[in-house]
Parts: sequence; structure tokens; C-alpha cells
Amino acid sequence: MPIERYIGLMSGTSMDGIDVVLINCKEDVINLEASHSLKYSDDLISRLETLIANPHAIDLDELGQLDVLVANSFAQATNELLHNEELEHSDITAIGSHGQTIRHGADKKIPFTHQIGDPSVIAALTNITTIADFRRKDIALGGQGAPLVPAFHQAVFADKIKDRVVVNIGGISNISVLQKNGDITGHDCGPGNTLMDLWAQEHIGMPFDHSGAWASMGEVELNLLIQFLTDDYFKKTPPKSTGRENFNLKWLNSYLSSFEELDPVDVQATLCELSAQCIARDINKEIQAKNLELEKTFICGGGAYNKTLIKRIEDLIPSEVVLTNELGISVDWVEAMAFAWMAKQTLEKKKSNEPQVTGASRKAILGGIYHP
Repeated sequence: MPIERYIGLMSGTSMDGIDVVLINCKEDVINLEASHSLKYSDDLISRLETLIANPHAIDLDELGQLDVLVANSFAQATNELLHNEELEHSDITAIGSHGQTIRHGADKKIPFTHQIGDPSVIAALTNITTIADFRRKDIALGGQGAPLVPAFHQAVFADKIKDRVVVNIGGISNISVLQKNGDITGHDCGPGNTLMDLWAQEHIGMPFDHSGAWASMGEVELNLLIQFLTDDYFKKTPPKSTGRENFNLKWLNSYLSSFEELDPVDVQATLCELSAQCIARDINKEIQAKNLELEKTFICGGGAYNKTLIKRIEDLIPSEVVLTNELGISVDWVEAMAFAWMAKQTLEKKKSNEPQVTGASRKAILGGIYHP
């Protein structure tokens, strides 16, 4: 059986850039062959932030243009990777593109999710078959449409001897519980990096709190933390998913109105603790509910570099906390690899959602296929 190559494209809720991976597959063996990243332009980030922050003032012309501009960036990132690796478009079987989430409303009266980055544009500019729009089929089947990555975690990280938990800490954090008996569950825990990033941008002029250094200088305000944890999302039982439509600066400021004298560095420390508590509480619930024998918890995503956050998670759970690098995949590229793998699943007419994770009525082939 010949080796096939797939490209995965991912930009998460933090919008800190586009992750691009090239994987090669032979039978069920998946290898990371190359990776690349591309930052959005400052203008594009600003326009996306404005769109997301003002959902009740949508300009349809702006939405349409951003759909194309995001796709242009995705195509540019792909073409740069191909150039770096001295590959032709004909060397690639397909692209799997997550798109840029601008709204996730899985719990609305009429459930929906919306990712932009027109796949027709990506296919045209790369001359590669593009698979995209992975989330909406799951929602059409009554699911949350998220998280989708647990299916990939199961494919590459599951072990028949040991229970494993994989935590992806992007803008939002999510967990995958991979039991040694083959069962899989997972859900979005709550905020990961997004609130800390937004607060750092506003108060120290940095895109994020590097290594959690700023948070480590502050003191957790326990009363504020308790207030945060009263949010309805934390009371929900899985399946559940969330995003920046729930956890954003407006959400944060609604709580801070009662803590106006609090030093910004203490707010950052409390936000870091909130993310740690969300993740740790859900892991501990899973350990108890499923009687997991958990030796290690594996972390991936940008939050893996926040040393303050990782230490607090380890303090709060009864297992060692390590990076997915230990399992052979860098923390930087797990999610993008997941969408490359989903593209492969779709072309092969294989199902790639997990109903026990998302709540969908059945497993399904995800995504639409866009030919160049």
C-alpha cells in the first residue's frame, strides 16, 4: 500500500496563528513529516476580534470578506509548507481544514456552529482537494460538534494496558479519557488560555503571558475564583462544549465589577487558577466515576508552555503531568494533525466523530469535499 500525505490546518479560539502539518500514512500508521506556522496579519486579527466581540452587529459584507481572507491565509500557509519541503501539490492527497471559529452555538434553541475560511478558495489556491466543515454534521445529528479531537487521540494515544487522559489546552481546554478497555469520553472543560491571553493583552501589552510568569507574580483572589466557578457552564454535565461566545472579556468584567481594587496581576493569577481548577476538577471526576488507574496525564496545545498552569494542574490531580511529546507528537501539532487525519477518514468514507463524546445520535462521516 503506497504512502499517502495529508495536510492539516488549524487555527483555534486564541487566533494566535495557523498551524500547518504534513502527515504521511501507511495503513493505520500516522507520522508527522513536517510542520509550519503562519501568523494572521494584524489587520486580519483586528477584524476577526471585532467580528467575534460584536455578534449582534454583523456586517454581511465584512463576514463574506473575512471568509475569503482567512482562506487566503490558510492557502498561503499550505503553499509555504510545500515550498519549504520541496513538494508539489500533486504529492498531497488532501487538506483537512478546521477553519476559524467565529461562533459556536451548540446549545442554542436552533443549534449551530460557524467556522470561516472558504474551502473552495483553499482548494483553488493550493490545487489540492480540501475537506472542511467537520463540525456541522455532528450538530445536525444532535451533537455538540465539539470536541472532535478525542477520536484522533484515541487513534494515536490509546493504550490497551493503561488508562490515559489527554488534555488539550488551547483557548478552551478539553479532555479525552482513553480507557484501556477501549472506551472513550471527553468534553470541553472551560477556559484554557483565552481569558489569560485577553487579560495579558489588555494590561501588559503582550499577546500572552509567557510561561505563566506574570500569573506567578500574583496572588489568587479566592472569592473571585469562587464567583467564576458559579458560572452555569461548570454545572453542566457532558456532553458539553463552549467557546469565546461564553468566556470573553465581557464575561470577565461582569465579575470584576465587584473587585475593582484588585491588582491586574492578581486577576491573572486567579484566571490561571480558574483554568487549572476547571481541568483538574473534571479529571478527578472522571477518575472517580470510571475508577481510572491513571499514572500520567498528557498535555498538548499552547497551554502546555504555561509552567504556572501546568504545575497547578499537577498539584490538583493524583497523576504525573507530562507532555504528549512523550508519546511521540509535539504539543504544538496535535490538533492540526487531528484534522489531517479527519480528512483521510472522510476520503475513505470512515466515521470520525464519537457520539459518547459529543452526544450525536450516531457516528458519521464528517466534512465536505471540495475539489480544486
